[in-house]
Amino acid sequence: MSKAASSGENRKRYQVMATVELTKENFDRTVSENDFILIDFWASWCGPCRQFAPVYEKASERHEDLVFAKVDTEAQQELAAAFEIRSIPTLMIVRDNVAVFAQPGALPETALEDVIGQARALDMEEVRKSVAEAEAAAKAESPGAGTTGTGEDA
Repeated sequence: MSKAASSGENRKRYQVMATVELTKENFDRTVSENDFILIDFWASWCGPCRQFAPVYEKASERHEDLVFAKVDTEAQQELAAAFEIRSIPTLMIVRDNVAVFAQPGALPETALEDVIGQARALDMEEVRKSVAEAEAAAKAESPGAGTTGTGEDA
């Protein structure tokens, strides 16, 4: 079995490239089809983005079981806006369709490895439980939840 064939289910569609370019057309499919994906929001004019790029690329080669993706915030402004990206580079990690990490700034290699290790160690059942509790609390606290604001139900 070749190294590419044994590198894990997560990278099965992207074995020939270390990173995947995400667009509004392939974002949902890519995230839903992979249980662990790192996303680098960047732009070509951004100096810190250019400094982070080789660190990110190197990590993608070390962690062949994970999907490393990039979103060009200039070409994909809708995606950047949807995730409220205000500073680049921003690294986001999505596990099982849940964003578990998002932080702006160019991480050094050791910090990136630490974040990947922490994300791998997460108990996703606990994460989902916490998310559900937070959503329920927010819904209970929001005035007029379930209405359109006109006195009619949504």
